[in-house]
Amino acid sequence: MTDERPVTAPGLRERKKRRTRDALLRAALLLFVAQGYERTTVDEITDAVDVSQRTFFRYFANKEEAAFAVQDLVESHFVAALRSRPPAEGPLEALRGAVLGAWDTLEEALCDVVPVDLYMRTYRLIESTPALLAVHLRRSTGLEERIARLIAEREGLDVDTDPRPRLAVAAFYGVMRVTGRLWGQGEDASVASIRRMTEACLDQIGPALAADWR
Repeated sequence: MTDERPVTAPGLRERKKRRTRDALLRAALLLFVAQGYERTTVDEITDAVDVSQRTFFRYFANKEEAAFAVQDLVESHFVAALRSRPPAEGPLEALRGAVLGAWDTLEEALCDVVPVDLYMRTYRLIESTPALLAVHLRRSTGLEERIARLIAEREGLDVDTDPRPRLAVAAFYGVMRVTGRLWGQGEDASVASIRRMTEACLDQIGPALAADWR
């Protein structure tokens, strides 16, 4: 017999903790984009929310974790979009549909945490701050492996014996890195702008990787 007890909403304590974390996150990102990541101190972040340093470190290990907290949400949003793509789509078709769909629904995905324009400004900050960009590229290695295994699972392949999932994901993320760099150098910081650029750059991938593997 299945357990049909209703799922209860988070309690008052959990809601308060979530509000505090979100307030710290928004304050951190606003300060990062206004005065630079490296010039912002934890004291300034906590002063903006009127809490202690101890409270900050209860939610974030350091400034870096705060800087990438929304990026974690965006990456999870993309992975979820990829998982929901139709099984009949080829690897690059699924990756393309997932990333464009993720951009289309980004505001909805982030609305309870930060305004989407604040995330986009933070993304630009990451692209233009050497220390953050290095972390971003290092983190991307783990995400690429996760995506390669997901693609292999979709195609019924063993990622450790068939190189194509990793090759496809490497090509896709190469395009994403070029897109991020070009977008970061432009004047338009909107979601629509990076979506258009993503689509245009993905159009440049050759047909071999886009072919049906089955």
